[in-house]
Amino acid sequence: MTEINQLVETLAQLALNKQIRVATAESCTGGWVAQEITALAGSSGWFECGFVTYSNEAKTRMLGVPEELFISDGAVSEPVVTAMAEGAVHNSRAVLSVSISGVAGPGGGTPQKPVGTVWMAWYFEGAEVETRCFHFVGDRNSVRLSAVREALKGLIKQLNKNTV
Repeated sequence: MTEINQLVETLAQLALNKQIRVATAESCTGGWVAQEITALAGSSGWFECGFVTYSNEAKTRMLGVPEELFISDGAVSEPVVTAMAEGAVHNSRAVLSVSISGVAGPGGGTPQKPVGTVWMAWYFEGAEVETRCFHFVGDRNSVRLSAVREALKGLIKQLNKNTV
């Protein structure tokens, strides 16, 4: 069993025990977190939905991310992932969400946001949004896989510290 499989198993047990529904809002990972979750039989008992919002327009339309944030902060930013995480909960029956936006590469990086920069946010309804910026190393696939792993770890952390 891989580390990601173990993380999903742990997440499933916690979500089922607490009767929590989970949602994802993904950009650079393209639905990979949702795919890993739904690969586990029985995930329909706790996984609500996954939003794959690769374009800024989709982030605005599906999750309610204000367009101004893309101008002021850029898509790969703390304000955008915060709005994405909140939007995933507000536009579903989920109580907990994770959002991810980053520069997976090989192109697209800037001196301010080099390849490997990934912002994530976790939102447990009624609690403060928790955010974190990562700087992953490696090729596109490695950056995305690292993001999936950290997204799952963050969901587990949120379930361990929050109750309904």
